[in-house]
Amino acid sequence: MRGRLRPRKRNRDRNRLARRAAVPAPAAPLWADGLSDVSIAGDPLAFPHLARTDVPAHPTTVADYARLVREIAADRDRWAPLVRYDALTRWYARLETGPGYEVWLLSWLPGQSSGLHDHGDSSGVMTVVQGELVERSLTGDGERTRTLRATGQARVFSAGYLHEMVNGALEPAVSIHLYSPGLTEMNQYRTATPELAPELP
Repeated sequence: MRGRLRPRKRNRDRNRLARRAAVPAPAAPLWADGLSDVSIAGDPLAFPHLARTDVPAHPTTVADYARLVREIAADRDRWAPLVRYDALTRWYARLETGPGYEVWLLSWLPGQSSGLHDHGDSSGVMTVVQGELVERSLTGDGERTRTLRATGQARVFSAGYLHEMVNGALEPAVSIHLYSPGLTEMNQYRTATPELAPELP
């Protein structure tokens, strides 16, 4: 009697395993909270609202974008719980998207750098909300280096603006960046290129 039951038990086990194997694993989300340098540039077709600038209820000018960045930076309860640190790369979290723009939270451990890069066709506004960062920028007027601290001041740059950000301090840093239109490319450079975009005042 036991010999007859054993094959059926094994068949039931195999059927149970087959049913489990047939259930697909849950798909990973397309956009996680934290994104690495490799994946920050997204597919613009996945976010068609980022190309729109015709909705009056949302910011549309440089002054509007700078004001939005300052408001988000001042709301520490909004961004501070999201901060994470990655020993291998800068860390990102998307804070907000709207018609024609997106806002990112970035964290920087000591020594971490963006490398010399531009943001393609996107202009931007950024501010440091914790620690300090050193910016090396290259424009038609030459090279400039400045230290950016958590003072509430915003930096504005145009499309094609070429710069490098690095945390040269001994403490972690956090910054908030707005890109308009939403960031879809970051071009990396080893040296300066002849055609440099001007810095906005």
